[in-house]
Amino acid sequence: MTYIIGIDQSTQGSKAVLVDEQGNIAGRADRRHVQLVNGLGWVSHDPEEIYQNVVLAVRDVMEQHQVPKKAIRAVGISNQRETTVMWDKSGRALENAVVWQCGRAREITERLAEYGEQIRQKTGIPLSPFFPAAKMAWLLENHEHWGAKGHKGICLGTVDSWLLYRLTGGKSFKTDYSNASRTQLFNLHTLEWDQELCGFFGVPLEILPEICDSNSVFGETDLDGYFDAPVPILSAMGDSHASLFAHGCHRKGMSKTTYGTGSSVMMNIGTSFKESRYGLATSLAWGIDGVVNYVLEGNINYTGAVITWLKDDLKLLSELGELEPAAADANPIDTTVLVPAFTGLSAPYWDNDARGMLYGMSRTTGRNEIIRAAVESIAFQITDVMRAMEKDSGLAIEELHVDGGPTRNRYLMQFQSDMAGSRVLAPEMEEYSALGAAYMAGLKCGMYEARTLWAGRPVTIYERQMEDGERLKKLELWQQALKACRGK
Repeated sequence: MTYIIGIDQSTQGSKAVLVDEQGNIAGRADRRHVQLVNGLGWVSHDPEEIYQNVVLAVRDVMEQHQVPKKAIRAVGISNQRETTVMWDKSGRALENAVVWQCGRAREITERLAEYGEQIRQKTGIPLSPFFPAAKMAWLLENHEHWGAKGHKGICLGTVDSWLLYRLTGGKSFKTDYSNASRTQLFNLHTLEWDQELCGFFGVPLEILPEICDSNSVFGETDLDGYFDAPVPILSAMGDSHASLFAHGCHRKGMSKTTYGTGSSVMMNIGTSFKESRYGLATSLAWGIDGVVNYVLEGNINYTGAVITWLKDDLKLLSELGELEPAAADANPIDTTVLVPAFTGLSAPYWDNDARGMLYGMSRTTGRNEIIRAAVESIAFQITDVMRAMEKDSGLAIEELHVDGGPTRNRYLMQFQSDMAGSRVLAPEMEEYSALGAAYMAGLKCGMYEARTLWAGRPVTIYERQMEDGERLKKLELWQQALKACRGK
């Protein structure tokens, strides 16, 4: 038996999965890393901790399942997107990584506001501190050696580039089309780094990684001496793009949502660029053998993180198993709505000034009602993105493929189907980001065939059940809460 290793480096931690010759997960190991949040609300990660955890997670899964080292055919990587790293040629991180959630670069985007429309037309994404271009500018402007030494010896990239550089001992300074398209320095029309965009943000083009197809040969790794012989790295994609690939959403109009710390709602729109007019981003799904696919995407900052907030900050949950029964037991006539705008609102609203709010509380509001409101806020936000996506594409989303830990919550999945009015398909297998990277690497090395890889995957299907009157009332309350938290 031979295997592909799929690495998913996500916001909360790093996973390594063993994927067998039938495309099934044969083993998994996880390593969490520290969330560094200062008094200003800046969110950071230690890049060295991330790299070491990736190495340890791979070793863990190999040793736990007693897999011979020679049984590994290839490695594929998916990564948390937009999180930005700066390091030197020796592979030493120069600063903590600026996490995608972090809005510390807001001042940079504010001073570039006059170029916002020009930037959006080139990149497909609205000017925002959540994208790497502003984060890179912030790192350069605040790095103590930048002024004295200039850009010589500095590398800037997203987490995929950092991992590839370290895993290959500095031989590979690369990124793929999916990650590049999320930086706000990449021109979606020319499919390359854009000199004018780099000039706007003050990011020298020469310190950015080489852009490659998502199924490229990204180099070889011995995993810090763990493997007896180097193993090829044959895929790299942003985590949402890898998930889209793993779901088999390879045709125009197919859509998926990943429920993680935040959520990515993504629709494959084919091989031609389409501009969004309803608050979404246009990005690249991937590049495969010289052909790119575009996507419409809406990113939501707080979905799974809302549950973490309930448990760790509000202490309303002692364990996650309490979540679903608490939501189901909430008073059915209570009208409490939560808008989790803890760091503003992203797609499709793009309102940095919005603030979180519990709206519509009454004397009936208690623990269960607040928990239910938090769970439902996830589905409300995703539904709004789906509606914007349908307007932009002219295509109805009749089926929504979903993945991520929160998809095990049956209350949430049923409520998602009810609010969106779409069939929701939840797979039994998890870790679709790691799977997507593994599938692409396995296809590249000839371990899989596309025509059989996606056949017969078991899913749980949720169909809309809620009556129209109740559904419309809930959607109206959500819209009222949105207006209130935005001061409108």
